[in-house]
Formats: sequence, structure tokens, C-alpha cells
Amino acid sequence: MKKNIRFLFVCGIVMLLSEIWKQYCITFIINKHFYNWWHFPFQLCSIPMYLCLLLPFVSEKIREVFLTFLMTFSLMGGIFTFFDTSGLHHSYAPLTVHSYLWHILLIIIGITAGLCQRKKNTAGIFSGSVICYLICCIIATLFNIIFHSYGTINMFYISPYYKMGQKVFKDIASLTGNTAGILIYIGTNIVGAYLIYLIWLNSGRYIKLFRNFP
Repeated sequence: MKKNIRFLFVCGIVMLLSEIWKQYCITFIINKHFYNWWHFPFQLCSIPMYLCLLLPFVSEKIREVFLTFLMTFSLMGGIFTFFDTSGLHHSYAPLTVHSYLWHILLIIIGITAGLCQRKKNTAGIFSGSVICYLICCIIATLFNIIFHSYGTINMFYISPYYKMGQKVFKDIASLTGNTAGILIYIGTNIVGAYLIYLIWLNSGRYIKLFRNFP
């Protein structure tokens, strides 16, 4: 457990350093000294960086919430990004490589967190990660509102100033209205994370079946 926490903390440091490099490249190489708020590091796939850095310094109860978030919401974000890789591509090739490696690392982090929590999973642990996700949604919305006048910003893709642009959900939003589309998007993320949580919850049973498979 301690080794895994140290590993996740190192991942957080690597992510932080690479994020600083990314922000530098976007601001000074691509945008010629102009900061693009679209790339502000507070998307769903950015949250693991902060949580990994905090893991060694929080209480056991908060650590379990963070680990559950990493093994569900973060793992889901890492996996499903590869179903639509258009957002990973940049005009500056090293940034494209960075984007792919970042999301591969998210999957590794999610699996590592899941292995930490696999034997601790109970029905109540997931609710803490949902609260964590909703708090992040609230913070993202505040960023979207506060920094809207400074440029294009759409943290968590739930800005009230822009139409939903995520695949499938943009079609839903066109039928239900943007606010309803955003709420459906948030709810679907929670359901998707819960399905991953159920897989982890039953992972011991799957391992036994695999071992007994002739």
C-alpha cells in the first residue's frame, strides 16, 4: 500500500512538471506569449495530478475517497479519451505526444489506485468519490464564470456560455437544451464511474474465475 502511494505521489510530481512544461509551450511557442484559458489545468483528466500530490498528506478517510476517485472517474476519463482522440492533437508535435502519454498514465494511475482499494471496497466508499466529483464540477463552473471574460474557458466541458461539444451529448443537448444536456452529461459520468466501481467491487470473483479457467 505504502509503495503504491509513493508511486502515485511520484506520478503526481511527473504530471505537475509536465503540465508546467505544457503551459509554457502553449503560451510561448504556440500562442506567442498569449495565455489560452482553454488549456487551464482543471479538466476531469487534470484532477488526478492534484489528488496524487495530496495523497501522502491527507487522512486515511480522505485518501480512500481520492483513491476511489482515481480508480473510477480518472480511469474512465483515461480510457474513454481514446474513443475520440481529436482533443489530443496539437500543432506542436511534442504536445501531442504529451497528451497521449498523460492519458496512458491516467489508466496506470487508475489501475494502481484500484489495486490499493480492491480489498477495501464497500458500497459506501463510492459516494465519497461522487461528492469529490461534484465539488470539482462546482469549482469548474466557478472558473468558467469568473474567467469567461478573459478568454475561451470551458472546464469539465460544462460552461453555461458554450453549447455542449462532447460527442453524443451535443445531440442530447440540442434536444433538451444546454443546461439539461450538461446535467445529463454529469449524471452519465457518475453512472459510468459507478459501473467501473462495480467491476472493481467484483474483481476478486473475476480473478478466481480466471484462475479456475481450464
